[in-house]
Amino acid sequence: MVFCLGTIQAQQPALSNRVANYNMDINLDTETKKLNCSTILTWTNPSADTISELYFHLYYNAFKNANSTFFKERGVPDWLTSDIDETCGWAYSHVSNFKDDAENDLSASLEYVQPDDNNPDDQTVLKVTLAKPVMPYQTQKFTFDWEAKIPKTMPRTGYNKDFFFFAQWFPKVGVYEPAGMRFAEEGQWNCHQYHSSGEYYSDFGNYEVKMNVPSNFIVASSGVNVGIEKKGERKIWHFSGHDIIDFTWTCSPHYIINEDNYKQTNIRLYTYSYKDHLKERYFPTIKFCMQFLDEHLGTYPYKTLSIVDPPIHGMFTGGMEYPTIITSLSFCFFPEGIKTPETLVVHEFIHQYFMQMVATHEVEETWMDEGITTYYEGRILDAYMGEHTSTIDVLGFKCGNKEFNRAEYFSSDSRKLAPNSAKSWHYKHGGYGDIAYNKTALWLQTLEGLLGVELMDALMKKYFQTWKFKHPSRNDFIAIFNEGVKEALPEKYPNGLDWFFQQVLFGTNECDYKVKSITNTESEAPRGFINNLDDCSAVAATLKKYNSQVIFQRDGEITVPQNLQIIFEDGSSQFFSWDGQERSFDVSVATDLKIVEARVDPEGIIMMDRNLINNYMTVQPVSGSVRKIVGKVLTKMQHLMESISLLI
Repeated sequence: MVFCLGTIQAQQPALSNRVANYNMDINLDTETKKLNCSTILTWTNPSADTISELYFHLYYNAFKNANSTFFKERGVPDWLTSDIDETCGWAYSHVSNFKDDAENDLSASLEYVQPDDNNPDDQTVLKVTLAKPVMPYQTQKFTFDWEAKIPKTMPRTGYNKDFFFFAQWFPKVGVYEPAGMRFAEEGQWNCHQYHSSGEYYSDFGNYEVKMNVPSNFIVASSGVNVGIEKKGERKIWHFSGHDIIDFTWTCSPHYIINEDNYKQTNIRLYTYSYKDHLKERYFPTIKFCMQFLDEHLGTYPYKTLSIVDPPIHGMFTGGMEYPTIITSLSFCFFPEGIKTPETLVVHEFIHQYFMQMVATHEVEETWMDEGITTYYEGRILDAYMGEHTSTIDVLGFKCGNKEFNRAEYFSSDSRKLAPNSAKSWHYKHGGYGDIAYNKTALWLQTLEGLLGVELMDALMKKYFQTWKFKHPSRNDFIAIFNEGVKEALPEKYPNGLDWFFQQVLFGTNECDYKVKSITNTESEAPRGFINNLDDCSAVAATLKKYNSQVIFQRDGEITVPQNLQIIFEDGSSQFFSWDGQERSFDVSVATDLKIVEARVDPEGIIMMDRNLINNYMTVQPVSGSVRKIVGKVLTKMQHLMESISLLI
């Protein structure tokens, strides 16, 4: 008996190259906590090379034992693994047989390899030696059966009670990079081990997946639900996804579903009954986010978007992104003014653009995924809920998203441990989140300030439209911006922006400019031999009353052009430009009015400047009432920082 929730769509025009296509039949055993699966992989050689080997990710083997690279690098929090031995919460993924389309049995050729660290105990990468090579630009089908033991409460995936979440759960073929793609000088497989920092990189394709689960379970998944078949006490859910880089699903007997729409996209919220009220926060937020990205980058091309807010005992899966399905995280005991649900649903949806459509390599170039997403997170949330209230607005304590990210970054003692260009597993002693997420957002905000919002938006849109459904590297991002600024701002940036990217991507230096001093010296009449050698006396002259000077100083190592402002005692002001290269720079003026204030970057466009307080100086006395106001502001700032520290 079949209950159709939709019809299998006619073959859609390809949005991607569809290199890796999967047809999978999955059986979930909720008693033994195992998956039994068969897969048909249809793989196309994207190169002029002859391919004699395939490489696969077996991510579940990261949780096979404590000797895996994942566990050795960082391990898993104790609260997730407190009963792992008692309950045998360990996991594995085992391929039992493997055949090509000529029925050659390749099972004996299966071999675990460790391309990153030579850890012999790590089994997260599987190599298959082919009997029949895949010729240039040709396609082969491979059939394999496999079994997986599901981990209990591991990061991003696993089970707890009768809640199941499957992320990075199936043997997934790596990416073959032809010469000239990203950093490949010659054709190569890119298939890293599973590291504790960083996420995923894979090719686009079509997925047809059938999940056999107990009949009382509800399934949420990547793709479109095209039918449910009832078989005794079980149901087979069929999902179809086109032009996606991965496939993720979850099931539970307790899910309730709420629905809404944005244009042609059906939005579904899957959660538990005690979180049902949060739909009033999720749906307006996600629709604002979708509209913003639609207008600024391009249309979301998929027909579905699933949001999963897991139960408390499934919180290990919260705050992640997968094709057409994202997970949030909420706590009912948090006041509404703590905007965690809104922040997470916006952040994870932005990932549908970076890196689900613009499929960057998040393991090798984390900033292109997490950093760009954090930049847009700040713009969207501040626009939606206010630039000073979009993260916290509780009992008089207020903080915007950009403000929060800035405070989080500059309060960290790990922010100089690695450059933005570091691979994810090279953050050995911390700094991953501070640098990959927050530092990137700050220098992108700075770039927006230097170029202007209009040009920044145009170039980001060009980057997205050029590289969607492809695999760009940082060089491709930089090329878009270099070309764009040379055309739009040839007088200001005739040589492009390499000077900027070299500093923010490949270095660990910081930016800090300040006003050092303001002096107003009364002018004196000229004295001595002035007009000739016969007259040695003071000469009357028409003079300005003051010779005034402001000294500006660069304390950081990063250099960026600066706008400068001096303000006179009547409130008038003058603006100056400084290329920001020297350690100090002075502005000297002859005037009848004293200079009473000076500012570096008066418009606040250099968001990566470490200390914004020293960007301003005044020589005017602060009145008692003003002192009180400043005192109150500083006190509230202190309390805010204390509150933020509790949440980090």
